[in-house]
Amino acid sequence: MKIDKTHLFDNPQNIKKVLYGLYICCALLVVLDFVINRKVYHSWENLWAFYPIYGFVGCVVLVFVAKWMRALLMRDEDYYDLPESTHVTASSEGDKHVRD
Repeated sequence: MKIDKTHLFDNPQNIKKVLYGLYICCALLVVLDFVINRKVYHSWENLWAFYPIYGFVGCVVLVFVAKWMRALLMRDEDYYDLPESTHVTASSEGDKHVRD
């Protein structure tokens, strides 16, 4: 007898509730940006929505750098596979790879 468990995010309504909660938090932070007097070290930090724009640009740059690194570091699909002339034999010490 198999019992299917339902998890919190299996219900689409729960996902909508979490998203609405995040939207409300974001809106509250934007409103608080006008109310709270922040201590700034550079003049550009006084710009409206500086930190959200800075975070968005940072994420976009991170994605482009990751795509560039993927192209640079990517290996063939069978890069770590053993060559065809290699077979595995069992011994008393465990499995060993032996070349023909």
